[in-house]
Amino acid sequence: MTPFATAVWLGNLAVDTCGHLCFKGASADAKELDGMAHWKALAAHPLMWIGVASFVVEFFLWLALLSLVPLAQGVMVGCVNILGVMLGGRLFFGEKLTHPRIVAITLIAVGVALVGWGGAQ
Repeated sequence: MTPFATAVWLGNLAVDTCGHLCFKGASADAKELDGMAHWKALAAHPLMWIGVASFVVEFFLWLALLSLVPLAQGVMVGCVNILGVMLGGRLFFGEKLTHPRIVAITLIAVGVALVGWGGAQ
């Protein structure tokens, strides 16, 4: 990938990860509520709206990335968003990184590096 495509991809990674973590944060704060009270709390939570805004930005960055790289390459490097979300879950919510998850993260990172920056298109 070109340096510009890489920058667009990194922006996509950042806002996608932010969106998922914001949704998780808003949901965690409202988890004790049931029914309509749960949904009202989510709708009023600032993290929910930061998450929505993040996904709007992510949508446009994704379109930009797909205009810069072949579809197969874009989808492959897009898979690395799983890494950001998993590591963010660990950092912000104390979620466990088990041995199988660490192996999976490593394999995904290696695969993305090989496909995304591995030579001719």
